[in-house]
Parts: sequence; C-alpha cells; structure tokens
Amino acid sequence: MATIEVPVLIVGGGGCGLAASVFLSDHGVRHLLVERHPGTSRMPKAHYLNQRTMGIFRQHELDAEVAQQGACLAEFGKLRWLTSLGGEGPLDGLVIQEMDAFGGGALRETYEAAGPVLPVKLPQVRLEPILRQHAERRGPGEIRFGHELVTFAEEGDRVVAQVRAVGTGEVTTVVARYLIAADGGRTVGAALGVQMRGLPGFLDVTTAYFTADLSPWWREGTLLTHFLNPHDPDLSSNLIEMGPTWGKHCEEWVLHFPPGDPQRYPAETIVPKIREVLGLPDLELTLRQVTNWSVESLVADQYRVGRVLLAGDAAHRQPPTVGLGLNTGIQDAHNLAWKLAAVLTGRAPDSLLDTYQAERHPIGRHNVDWAVSAALHHHAILEAVGVGQHTAPQRRERAFAAFVDPSPIAAAARARAAELFATHRGGCQAHDVELGFAYEQGAVIPDGSPPPPREPLRDVYHPTTRPGHLLPHAWITRAGRVRSTHDLTGSAGSFVLIIGPKAERWRAAAAAVAEKLSVPIDTVAIGVGAEYTAADDRWSRVREIADEGAILVRPDNHVAWRSRGAGANPTGELAGALGRILENAGPARA
Repeated sequence: MATIEVPVLIVGGGGCGLAASVFLSDHGVRHLLVERHPGTSRMPKAHYLNQRTMGIFRQHELDAEVAQQGACLAEFGKLRWLTSLGGEGPLDGLVIQEMDAFGGGALRETYEAAGPVLPVKLPQVRLEPILRQHAERRGPGEIRFGHELVTFAEEGDRVVAQVRAVGTGEVTTVVARYLIAADGGRTVGAALGVQMRGLPGFLDVTTAYFTADLSPWWREGTLLTHFLNPHDPDLSSNLIEMGPTWGKHCEEWVLHFPPGDPQRYPAETIVPKIREVLGLPDLELTLRQVTNWSVESLVADQYRVGRVLLAGDAAHRQPPTVGLGLNTGIQDAHNLAWKLAAVLTGRAPDSLLDTYQAERHPIGRHNVDWAVSAALHHHAILEAVGVGQHTAPQRRERAFAAFVDPSPIAAAARARAAELFATHRGGCQAHDVELGFAYEQGAVIPDGSPPPPREPLRDVYHPTTRPGHLLPHAWITRAGRVRSTHDLTGSAGSFVLIIGPKAERWRAAAAAVAEKLSVPIDTVAIGVGAEYTAADDRWSRVREIADEGAILVRPDNHVAWRSRGAGANPTGELAGALGRILENAGPARA
C-alpha cells in the first residue's frame, strides 16, 4: 500500500474544494484533493457569483476567465414575474412585476463604486471545470478525481486517511497535517459527530435541466424568471438561463417546479409540464436531467474538530434564495487558506485556526437564516397580492384579472402589489449581506468603534475600515497605473499596512515588526505626495484614519487592526497587534 505525505488533504472536488486547492497552491501549500466522482458537476446548481466572490477570484487571477464564460450584469441583472412565455389568452405572457437585481440596472453604479469587479452569472457546471483546470495547473498531480475517502483518524500531530481509487480499488494511505472537509457533509462531519443544527429537508423540489430554443419568446437580461400561473398554482415555477450563450440565444435552461411531493412530477410527465409552464405546447426540447432534492436550513455546530476543518456544504446548507450557498463556501476556503499557510510555514501557531470557527460560523448562521427569511418572504408576497400557491382560487382569479383591468380599483391593486414586490430587495439587492459582513471575534483587534448602520433589508452597503470588515475598495494610481486598494494584498500571504501621507513612522515600524516576527508586511502610503494617489475622493471618504494613521490588512483583504492617528509607540503597537492576531491568545499545538 502506497503512502503519500502532504500538509493538507482536501476531501471533495466541488466548487469549495477546488477553490481551496487553488488558494492553497497560491499560498505555496502542498496538498492532495480527492473527489469520488470521475468529473465535475453535471448539474448547473449554483449560478450567481456575488461581488465578494468575484473579488476573491480577482485576487487569485480567476476573475477574467470566469467573466469571459459567464453572463455580465447587462445579461442577468433583473428578476421578472410572468404568467408564461407564450400563449394567446388574455393572461398569457403577462408581466406581473420586474425589478433590478444583484447589481443590474439602476443598481450598477452603486456596485461599481463598491468593488473593482462586478458579480457574474456562471452555473457551477461551467465554473467547476475552470477551477479544476487551475487547480491541476497550480498543483500538478495533486488533484485526484475518482478517488474516495474510506477512513480517517487523527493520530497526534497528523491525520491518517485511507483513500481508494474507485475504478481499481487500489488503496493509498495519506498522511496530512490537516484535512479540509469539503465533501458536502456526506462523510467527514458525521464521522466526527458534528451535528447539523436547523431544519433538514423541509421542502422537496423537482428540477428539470433541458435544452431548447426560447429565442422567439425570451426577455433578455434576467437572472431568474418566476412563472405565476393564473389557473394552476402547481405550474408556478421558475426558469433560469444556464448558457453557454447568454440572452436570447441561450441553449440550456433549468426549471424548478414548486415545492411539494416529487411524485407529482413522474418522469414521463416532465416534458409536457415544461411546455405547460412556459405556455409553449409545441416547444421542441431535449430533457438532459431531472433531479429531486430537498431544501435544507442547516449549520454545523463545529467548523473545526481537531485537525479537521469543515467548509462549504459540509458546514452550512441553505435555500438557493439570495445565492449565498456556493459564495459562502468559496469565502470559507479563502478565509482558511491564508491561515493554514501561516501555520504550516511556522509564522503562526495552530491556535490561529481556531479563528476559522470564530469568524465563519456566525457568517454561515446568518447567511442560512437570511436565505430562509428571503424565501419565506417571497412566498408571503405572492400570497399577499393574491397570486401565491396557496391563494384561494376565487381570490386568485380576481388578483390576476386586476393586472389587466383598466379600472381605478385595479390600478390601485397593481400599485399595492408593486410596493410589496419592492420589499423583495432583501433577497435580490442584499448588497450589504454580500460585502458588509464582519468578523467581530477571531484574528482581528477591535478598536471599540461601533459598526456602521445596517438597513433592515441589507440593501445598502456601508464601506468601513473598522477591524473585521472588508477593506473598502477605492481606485488609486501610481506612475500612471490604476489599481484597487483590494489589489494591494496578493496571494503570497503578506499583510499590508496602508498608511496616510504623513505616517512614515508606521513604515519604519512595519519593517521592524516584519523582521521581528518573520511575517511579511508590505507598506503602502496613499494620499497627496505619497507613492499612491487616490483617483478620486472615495479613499478620503472611506479610510476613516488621519494622514498619520495606519490600517493593517490581512491576506484575505479584511482589516485586522487600525490606528486612526500617529501612535505613541508605532513599533510596539504594531508588534503587539500582529502578535495577538497570529497567536489568537492561545498556545501552539502544531
């Protein structure tokens, strides 16, 4: 039996596991990834990559290829509620409501100000091959599909695992310092006794993945089209473009039937049902796959058990509303990668990894709850305006009729409905959920400042340099080259100290601390007369420090510590702060 020794074993080759592989390679951390399936996902599944995730991809030079294959905001930045695509009846092809979503339309300027890259629509079936290609290129020989984890155990300062090649049955022993469980919760967490808290399988959904030419009827620029059938609520489904061409000439589609018993949709009825939902009885289509799946609302009670760290669906599972699932998983991997690199290179003790639970567990809990809340609210809107799945038939008929009736009473009903639909911005305009989350505990040094205000529906993002938050984006220039403040951190594990134009004492302090702690710190001055100048007034509005101040930024672009002004003892203050961040106030285990 062969034996392989690597610093990290990744179990699971989905979006989260492959992203973790890319990030670890960029940090110089050797690893082995095993995935029991022979290839990447065959179902589109997650398809919205939010602004934070695209910023992470930019940091790891993935964003250009993802954006090239994906749909841009102009191609997906709306939600629509329709009765059908085709049909000749008075209620067929009726637009009930539409709104800008996920940075599209009137939201675009706000999103452009918030980050160097915009969200992209690219389903997982197309994203995973990109991630796999980069993972294999950056870690040659370290990505093994068709290999499954058989057993594992923690033995002192290592994890010993048995991995079997699915095709041949050959078993290999893998010895690793740490194991990342990105297996969707299928194996590792349960074996460790990790409890998934919440609601398991509270809704059942049937999804059809098919190919068809909808160009004569398709309204372009839609992330998600909700069909609200006036006559049969069981036909109130939603349709999503899946590419590879975007817009009117999209070839592939996913249709989610409303929650309920999957037995309502036996395989032989799926194609007629698709035609009925769309109002296109003669549509030619090819059914690619049908899946029945359960909507869950679950969060692991532990993200770390000894030398095993859970990420992605192994740590949290939620409804697809708001598009938080895959994004949260990729952000888990990003948080974890730089910490593993710091521990494995000896720059930090093992206790730094405890901050993974402290930081990501509250975010996972919040995102699961937010997705459930948005899903329930959307259904409540439909019921309130009289077009929901459980609305009484007589009221349902009147409600739909009001959308075409020219009477003043119907006009009032449409106006009321529009105001209710606008509250769905908590589901499709939740910019503050995407960018405004903060780590209140963990590898950060709070400075006692209050958090920025938060709108109840999380549709307004307030950038801040308060420790724990994402570093605000601003365009800066040097020698004619324009960069984002997010570009100041790279993938090599360096911290960045951003200082004002009158803060050279902090530069000297950073050099001394970097040498003392053997931790790379890049120092960058921004301001009038400094090495970088602001391209506009945005940095001055969001930096929240004086010209003599400093902001310490972690490798993942979250603010770790700041001094609003000149410190009395810059070297001592910075050394104390960085030491506390890396030590996590705990003893070393590694």
